[in-house]
Amino acid sequence: MLLVDIDGVISLFSFDDGARPTGSFHWIDGMPHFLSATAAEHLLALREQFELVWASGWEERANEYLPHLLGLPRLEHLGFERAVGRANAHWKLDAIETHAAERPLAWIDDAFNDACHQWASERAAPTLLVQTSPASGITRHEADTLRDWALALRETSIH
Repeated sequence: MLLVDIDGVISLFSFDDGARPTGSFHWIDGMPHFLSATAAEHLLALREQFELVWASGWEERANEYLPHLLGLPRLEHLGFERAVGRANAHWKLDAIETHAAERPLAWIDDAFNDACHQWASERAAPTLLVQTSPASGITRHEADTLRDWALALRETSIH
């Protein structure tokens, strides 16, 4: 399973206007979003190794906008409690833990904190956190990292 954040992975920000990545601006729920021109290509290729799941505060809105704007399929999405979960932890962890259970997972996001890394290291199932820069999002480098991890995981489970 690959958990996919949107802001900082597909919707880019904090880039210099002179070094703007390829993509385009779109108004989504009254807010401007700069959507990467290459994110969809990387995610579509990763579908060969992963079940993709939205892990974003966009929740169901991801399927309202991204399939149409980027040519991505509709994906399952996580829902998040707005109340504070575990003390000082990343706000997505409870929903991710419930959804993933004991399955291996990779998670691509631009905003991991210490709680995320601790949680990942303590999981019994294989877990990979892939951090993006919000200015570039998912690039060939992150996509290759994810693909290589999935292929290595498959190899170890075969032997």
